Amino acid sequence: MSAASHSVIDPVELTRDLIRIPSVTPADEGAMDVLERTLTGLGFTCRRMVFEGPSGVGHDARIENLYARRGTASPNLCFAGHTDVVPTGDVAAWTAAPFEGETRDGILYGRGAVDMKGGIAAWVAAVSRVLAEGDVPGSLSFLITGDEEGPALHGTKRVVEALMAEGEVIDACVVGEPSSAHHLGDMIKVGRRGSLNTWITVHGKQGHVAYPDRAANPAPVVAKLLARLDAHVLDTGYPEFPPSNLEITTIDVGNPATNIIPADARARLNIRFNPTHTGDGLIDWLNREAGLVQAETGLRIELDHMCSGEAFLTEPGVFVTAVQDAVEATLGRRPEASTTGGTSDARFIRALCPVLELGLVGQTMHQIDERVPEAELRALTDAYQAVITTVFERLPA
Repeated sequence: MSAASHSVIDPVELTRDLIRIPSVTPADEGAMDVLERTLTGLGFTCRRMVFEGPSGVGHDARIENLYARRGTASPNLCFAGHTDVVPTGDVAAWTAAPFEGETRDGILYGRGAVDMKGGIAAWVAAVSRVLAEGDVPGSLSFLITGDEEGPALHGTKRVVEALMAEGEVIDACVVGEPSSAHHLGDMIKVGRRGSLNTWITVHGKQGHVAYPDRAANPAPVVAKLLARLDAHVLDTGYPEFPPSNLEITTIDVGNPATNIIPADARARLNIRFNPTHTGDGLIDWLNREAGLVQAETGLRIELDHMCSGEAFLTEPGVFVTAVQDAVEATLGRRPEASTTGGTSDARFIRALCPVLELGLVGQTMHQIDERVPEAELRALTDAYQAVITTVFERLPA
């Protein structure tokens, strides 16, 4: 298929088409079908990669993923993103229906407009422009998942594992997350802190509050452990990263009565950690601290952990500089290379290749009335087109 036979995609209309699909995690509702048709029309070979867990429900729910590639030569420049979105919240609070893609005063409203159906549409549109002018000296690919906003167990993680097992080579990857802080192109994300969740259960003995000697109260014990953990300074920072932080996210004894000492006390915490630590190292520390409190109090303490990603950093080099140069040339500002914010699927893709995040301004993501100026979608498309051209000029074949 010749480059001239490809139509140029309108990023606003493709964003609108995707917004109109209520793909709240883990539901796909046809979002991957829209992308597959569009990319097939641009000459991509598309693979639907479907994964699920043993039960097929909840965290094991069936997840639609898509890997599409055009070309077989090196280098292979990949774009990664997700079609799933977070729930709408109170629909009555929206001034525009969350899944209609309404434009008002030049601003496109809808769930996923910013995070991140708009980013996907802008890169697709940029690719269509590049191909309309000629082919690229290498390959273009897309890694799209329907499981980024949820548990992220059967999305990009599983796709990356499958691609690595097959020997697929990706040389660099841009993730289209809304990385810009205040103005389009003011920030790219070149790394992320790791994330560890820990569930704590202290087992006591239920009893009457008037007879504490006949019971064992777990509430002071969980409070003691949490205070101990909260007082600990994990670190003071790491080059290119802010300090790690531990946050207590819930404390619960499940006791509606005023005269009962509860049988159990539960808590949950999250640690966002820089490369000073590893997930396993923090788990060992938490287990040791719980063991000390257990020995002091005599009450059994159970901990369950889930590390959803290790800290990583894409070092300065040809790829990062090429993206920064392209954004600056197009938008007039040089993006800061940052590691702030939460986690993203870049934490999985880093196993394949250098990865960074470049996308829209994230001010309204996950909010009521999520929205993006149509002009910003078109400007991001311009920047993405320049990124594609510049990266291929500089990456070795």
